[in-house]
Amino acid sequence: MGKVSKGSASEHLEMEGFAGDYGELGGYTIGFERYEVDSDPKELFRGLPNDRCQAPHWGVVLKGTLIYDEADGSRTEIDEGEAYYVAPGHLPVFRAGTEIVEFSPTDELAKTVEVVMRNVEAAKV
Repeated sequence: MGKVSKGSASEHLEMEGFAGDYGELGGYTIGFERYEVDSDPKELFRGLPNDRCQAPHWGVVLKGTLIYDEADGSRTEIDEGEAYYVAPGHLPVFRAGTEIVEFSPTDELAKTVEVVMRNVEAAKV
C-alpha cells in the first residue's frame, strides 16, 4: 500500500495564480492543486494533438468550481464536493479559489506536462 499527502508530495510547482504538489503511486500521479486566479490556459496546450490535454483525470473538487471543455464541444462544471472523470482531449478552465485532488496516469500526464512547461518557458521570453 502507498499513500501521499499534500505535505509529503515529492514535487512542488508554483506559477502566478497556481500551486500544485504531486506524488506518484503505482503508475498514477496524485496532484493537490490550488488556483488563485481565474484562468483559461488553453494556449499552454499548443503542440499536443488537437492542442488539448491527452491525459485522462479522475478527481474531487474540494473547494470552488473546476471546468473542462471537452473535445465534443461540451463544457462540464464540477463543483465543490463532486468527483469527476475527464477523458483525453479536454481543456481546463480554472476559477479562483478552487482546490482539487486529481489522479492521472503518470506516463500520459508526463507527455502533456512536457509540452505545457515548454509553452510556459516560451511565454516568459
